[in-house]
Amino acid sequence: MGISPIGWLHTLGSLPAIPLAAYMLFKHGRIVPETRAGRAYFWFMLLGVLTVYPIAHQPISAIVASVTLAMLLLGYGIARWRTAKTFWKHVQTIALSISVFLLMVPTVSESLRRLPVGHPLVTDLKDPLLLGVQGALFLALIIGVPLQMLALRRQKILQAG
Repeated sequence: MGISPIGWLHTLGSLPAIPLAAYMLFKHGRIVPETRAGRAYFWFMLLGVLTVYPIAHQPISAIVASVTLAMLLLGYGIARWRTAKTFWKHVQTIALSISVFLLMVPTVSESLRRLPVGHPLVTDLKDPLLLGVQGALFLALIIGVPLQMLALRRQKILQAG
């Protein structure tokens, strides 16, 4: 498979972020920085993002890593404001949802292009399987974010009432 030591650090370091994100999305409907899972998600994502730069072979990789880092820092920076109002909770939720999306797109792309070893499922970036999976991830983002916004609104209404 030809992965360098920093590539292994990147892969194994960022993998735990996937089940952590899934857990929080199912349990809370969003990434919640204040939880134990939320704190772990931050550190695994940070490790994954920062280790992209030395292994990136294409400029797009560094761009995706930079946008992911910005979304992660925005989402967790807002969490540090104890007085974050509803608007900022929405911004936080959107930013961290984008961070999950930006984690999953390269993860799926690399996995489909490398596995199974010797006979990967996808050999071309324009393969219909890869494009379909990426499209499904994008669809999950554009449907999921409004659902999260609705859930936050309902939560606020329940707390007020």
